[in-house]
Amino acid sequence: MTVSQGSQTIERRCRLAGVSRAGYYRFWQRSAPREHDTAVRDAIQRVALANGRRRGYRYISHQLRREEGIIVNHKRVLRLMREDNLLCLRHKAFVPRTTDSRHDWEIVPNLARGLRPTGLDQLWVADITYIRLQEEFVYLAVILDAFSRRVVGWAMADHLQASLAIDALNMAVEERRPAWGSLIHHSDRGVQYACGDYTKLLAAHGIAASMSRVGNPYDNAKAESFMKTLKTDEVDGRLYRNLKEAERCIGTFIDEVYNKQRLHSALGYCPPAEFEASHRASLQPGGRGAARTDGFAPPPPAHRLDLKLQKLDQ
Repeated sequence: MTVSQGSQTIERRCRLAGVSRAGYYRFWQRSAPREHDTAVRDAIQRVALANGRRRGYRYISHQLRREEGIIVNHKRVLRLMREDNLLCLRHKAFVPRTTDSRHDWEIVPNLARGLRPTGLDQLWVADITYIRLQEEFVYLAVILDAFSRRVVGWAMADHLQASLAIDALNMAVEERRPAWGSLIHHSDRGVQYACGDYTKLLAAHGIAASMSRVGNPYDNAKAESFMKTLKTDEVDGRLYRNLKEAERCIGTFIDEVYNKQRLHSALGYCPPAEFEASHRASLQPGGRGAARTDGFAPPPPAHRLDLKLQKLDQ
């Protein structure tokens, strides 16, 4: 029995009420789960509606544990969300083409394949996606730190010229100021990332360029995953009037929601900003060690040329 019965025993209470103990326990087993479901259902409704019905039942389960202190099986959360019609909204699958790899610029080898970063600013991943407005499309370029999944640079424009990607890179460099020769920048083979202006900017900051293999989106999976999150959590179901409104809303989502509030399953259900703060604290004297010790760091500059040649030989 989990409910306090005061100073009287269950046996005495049943005798005073004129019921058997077996009958009492049968009644309690029928009513107690309903009471618990009511409390959990109320918490689920508050969490799901606060997130705009864009979170799945597994995410809601972790958020209940983290913010409400309620430990509940994800299958029960699924059942209650289905009964209350709170299952997350589906996103559209159609994505227009934003990558033009048919160009004459140099294609560099994939240095990020198999690389598992062990710290911040070792590997950045970049990508471009479209944003639908009322009467046109605009485009968003982002750069993420592959270790913390934090968006470190982004830019929006009504064109797909190289200046869009350059603006995002300038923001990332200004924000992070990576050490010379310590960083790899990975992207697809789009002309924006392969053109001379972009590669010169990378070289000017000592950043090694890396590009995905032909027709293999998994090489840039972390950037693709962020784009899916952006579309599901912010863009789908909304219609921006113009570029200025889209830039304001999406910028707020990136800087205030995704980086600082949204729980990331790959980070142990922590927001990227909190994960970075914990990682930096762990590296201080007396800390608990690096957040990850498996994998390996990017190769030093002296060995990058040999690595590229090895990739080309393969």
